[in-house]
Amino acid sequence: MADFLDDTRRSYDTTADDYATWIQDELAAKPVDRAVLAVFAEVVRGPVADVGCGTGRITAHLHDLGVEISGVDLSPGMLTAARRTYPHLRFTEATMTALPIDDHVLGGVVAWYSTIHVPDDHLPAALAEFRRVLRPGGHLQLAFQSGTGTEHRTRAGGHEVALTFHHREPARMADLLRDNGFTVQAQLLREPDLDGPYPENTPQVYVLAFAHG
Repeated sequence: MADFLDDTRRSYDTTADDYATWIQDELAAKPVDRAVLAVFAEVVRGPVADVGCGTGRITAHLHDLGVEISGVDLSPGMLTAARRTYPHLRFTEATMTALPIDDHVLGGVVAWYSTIHVPDDHLPAALAEFRRVLRPGGHLQLAFQSGTGTEHRTRAGGHEVALTFHHREPARMADLLRDNGFTVQAQLLREPDLDGPYPENTPQVYVLAFAHG
């Protein structure tokens, strides 16, 4: 198994309870994020997987918007928090490079800041896996930080972690999507929120794409 998977799993297991408390109200402070998710909820048809769901907050938000959705994450600690907070929803432990989902059965995939820990040389495999589980015409919603290079963190919320954040330019991600069977439908670049409880140091990118037939 790739080291980045082990590091990511271990880091989020370590921080899960504190992270769940800290992140719980983030969407309430991010109106553009809510608008992006509302568009996805309007266009998607059929079951959706929230891949890299973490504590389940995006899963629950989309469920409340009427989306048939379940969550997938590689961290047992994060899934424990998700199941505790949202016992009415289904969450499964798995990696995004080996989803326990049959071919071409989903109407949508959400990867909301979950590809950010995937190295460049593994990202095409993750996108190909998203394409595999989507029906022709099924939608993929990505969110990630804009930029180039990586940011490595060894501390988060008072815990020791080993997390690498991969920043990516929107044009580069669009090219990768096209190379892996997707048509880009919409892109949005949001300037970073500099104040408030969830400050950001990079612009944020949202890409909506659909799978080729």
